[in-house]
Amino acid sequence: MTIALITGSNKGLGKETARRLIAEGHLVYVSARDADAGRAASDELGARFVQLDVTDDASVSAAADTIRREAGGLDVLVNNAGISGGFVPAESLRGEHVDRVLQTNVVGLVRVTQAFLPLLSVSENPVIVNVASGLGSFGLITDPDNPHYSYPSISYSLSKAAVTMYTVQLSKAFPNVKINAVDPGYTATDLNGFRGDQTVEQGAEPIVRMALIGADGPTRTFQGTAGELPW
Repeated sequence: MTIALITGSNKGLGKETARRLIAEGHLVYVSARDADAGRAASDELGARFVQLDVTDDASVSAAADTIRREAGGLDVLVNNAGISGGFVPAESLRGEHVDRVLQTNVVGLVRVTQAFLPLLSVSENPVIVNVASGLGSFGLITDPDNPHYSYPSISYSLSKAAVTMYTVQLSKAFPNVKINAVDPGYTATDLNGFRGDQTVEQGAEPIVRMALIGADGPTRTFQGTAGELPW
């Protein structure tokens, strides 16, 4: 049985991804900072729950120990947890605004990935999916004809550009692991006050697609709902 861990999966895109992977026969670990919310989601989905705060070393280590003890390893890691950081105009931006977003969206993602790489190493088909954003694509955000061009959030874009770079570098360091970044698109979740023009079912589609790739699947790519995106 394929074993998957999805960070930040008690709601939104993470929860829908968990639901879809369970339907595919995966054993899925739902994780959340809030243990009550995480357990409620895992009970509803028929998943297992592991408490995990991506900003806390001890929490991440404990989660890795739990999955190692219970499952023996990991096949799929979906790095989904993230925050928006709000919309701070460029002229008002301060270091603390950026730091808060990077600590969750980048440092937290790296912390989780490094902790779970040893568990992924025992898998016959290890897969990592990093949930990024088109706002982290230089190709999209520098194109005046693309909607991403006018999006004002600097901190969030910085964090997602770092996620795509980490994806590239990690895939070179671990060629035996399929490591891809994904843009779910502008999806209605609490990250954006439910203003997105896609449902979570639509937004989860590229995440699920890349989580389900086989040994001959792609690596070091940036995927969206309609296919590959520019870095």
